[in-house]
Amino acid sequence: MPGARRPALSPRDEGLIACGGGLYALPILHEGFESADLVRGAVARLEPDAVAIEFPASLQDPLTRALERLPAISVLLYENARGETLYFPIQPADALVEAARAARERGIPFVCADLDLDGYADYRDPAPDPYALARLGGRRVYEAFRRHPRAPDPADPQREAAMAYHVLRLLGQGARRVLLVCGMHHVERVRGQLARAQTTPLVRPRRREVRLVHPHPDCLAEVLSEPPFYVAVYEARRRRLPEAPPASLPREPGRRYGPFRVLSGGAGDDPQRVPRAVARCARRAGWACWSAWRRGAPSGTRRGAPAAIPGPLDRLRLQWALLDEAAQTLRALAPEEAVQPWQRRHLARYLRNLAWVEGRLLVDLYDLLVAARGCVSENFAFELYELARAYPHQAARATDLPTVRISAEELYDGVRRLKLVRRQRRPKRRLPLSLAGRSRRAERVPGEWLAGFDAEALCSYPPEDVAIESFGRYLKERARTWLREERSRSAPFTCSMLDGVDVRETIRHWVEGRGIYVRELARGPAEVGSVVVIFDEDDDPREERYPFRMTWLGEHEQESDMAFYATDPRQSIVGPGIARVTYGGFLLSYPPGRMLDVWADRDYRMAETKAEVLLLAALDYTQQRIVVHVASRPPRPLLHQLAARFGLRIVHIPLGTLSPPTLQRLRVMHILSGHDKRALAPEYVGRPGR
Repeated sequence: MPGARRPALSPRDEGLIACGGGLYALPILHEGFESADLVRGAVARLEPDAVAIEFPASLQDPLTRALERLPAISVLLYENARGETLYFPIQPADALVEAARAARERGIPFVCADLDLDGYADYRDPAPDPYALARLGGRRVYEAFRRHPRAPDPADPQREAAMAYHVLRLLGQGARRVLLVCGMHHVERVRGQLARAQTTPLVRPRRREVRLVHPHPDCLAEVLSEPPFYVAVYEARRRRLPEAPPASLPREPGRRYGPFRVLSGGAGDDPQRVPRAVARCARRAGWACWSAWRRGAPSGTRRGAPAAIPGPLDRLRLQWALLDEAAQTLRALAPEEAVQPWQRRHLARYLRNLAWVEGRLLVDLYDLLVAARGCVSENFAFELYELARAYPHQAARATDLPTVRISAEELYDGVRRLKLVRRQRRPKRRLPLSLAGRSRRAERVPGEWLAGFDAEALCSYPPEDVAIESFGRYLKERARTWLREERSRSAPFTCSMLDGVDVRETIRHWVEGRGIYVRELARGPAEVGSVVVIFDEDDDPREERYPFRMTWLGEHEQESDMAFYATDPRQSIVGPGIARVTYGGFLLSYPPGRMLDVWADRDYRMAETKAEVLLLAALDYTQQRIVVHVASRPPRPLLHQLAARFGLRIVHIPLGTLSPPTLQRLRVMHILSGHDKRALAPEYVGRPGR
């Protein structure tokens, strides 16, 4: 407002360059929401009287119309002299769009100050990626940019003279502060043009066939330079942080009757899932305020944060928030495929190395999907892509503009494609009765299958018991092999081959001329007792994913006693008196018939998690010196010390060293409401793990 008091500008503002005479230039990189964040902060602090942007002056009217539609995304189409169609997406996370939009919201004039030229080359700024703006600040990146400028284009002098003309005209109309938003390589030459008298730039007549179209939501991931989800998060943080949404997971498949859920296929989609994910990521993935960003304070929202506009987004934190949201979706839809901590570590290491190889600070969405598929699973990559391409503000059909579908091949050269297929475990298609035999019976009336749970006794499904016992024997043998190799020794060959040639030691000492090395394995390894397998520690106090806990005694001498924790069986009723659960972890202890209820035993109250309860019970009930522990991370040193005090030893096997398909099959078990249901179970369960 003319005559109003304005805040004093400090040298550490968001990359602002004082060009003299009331002109302030903001150098930007033309890709990335980091530049839009700098524009947002600069407009709020500078409070200019007018804004000039590096955008063709002949396209100001359609740009103004597209700004009125935001946050709905538009695409500006026009033809050049050669008849080629040019595309320009008008989306919130673009720096030039943000400058014009912020000016309109504050009621100040903005002008498109660039010339409309054909044949201008497509240049890439010599910067690793826009993330440098968020970590270093606009001024530092600009100073580094000045030391390594690119060669000017022949059309640059005309364009910069046009920008200087529009800026001087704004200053001559009474504007005391004018903000110019343009590329980094134009700033110094525009400043030099200000000292010269500028004439009206020669511009071509107004373009014809300029159109605005509404892109279909399915093609936004191919049209935008940023993932649509990132754009939605930026939009959510433009003025203030969104309210914290309630913690919710995607809707599970099936029909609900009271506390029970009967599975009937067809997963429902929660319409509020994406907006809530956007709100959570908007609160997690950036600085709470601009002052914290200038001080280099840690990211995140704190209580008592100032009510000013939120600080800039942090792409790295946003990337991991997106991965977390996809992991929660996958865990809700398929608990047996939940992302494990060791998979997260491998994913982080792979992404770091991939960015380093490509000379970037962070990877793009394509590389993120490739890493997610390789380090976790294709289902995880599919859920990640489904969330990354979601933009809740884009309707499937617009009433004011024609709706179009645009492919990436129409916009860019060298498009990379990645095929992702959601892999689901589905029952086989029904074959004719003569081939398939008896088909699976469905509920005759809603809730019929729940009547089977009136029985007092619960039991397991024998084929699954056989699979679990077989897996326990395999783990015991693997632990014995590891102990045997641990106590083995290698020596140069003299007169006996012992237990065979040690190829590794032979190669290692080959340059020393000692000949062949042989290996002697230890004899009589200690026997292995209890086995503990932890798929998920369930150590989050805010959410208990595996509330069902039980202790089972072996029914005969070939079965072990078993204690486990799993998902709620009431949520997955698959047959009359048949429930499906997913293990979080289990304990096997042999011989059977000795185990009390470990979940009610006060001797284990020192345990911090359900996984530690199982390990303490394994140490308590084992009759051998060795206890096998399979988990994504080893137990606490305190538990190793406790085992050593009783002359026992815990052998830890990393969960990541076992076959993921095998683990996924073993994690699913079925609970029957009585022994009489074992005859019906094959119709509804099938083979173990199916």
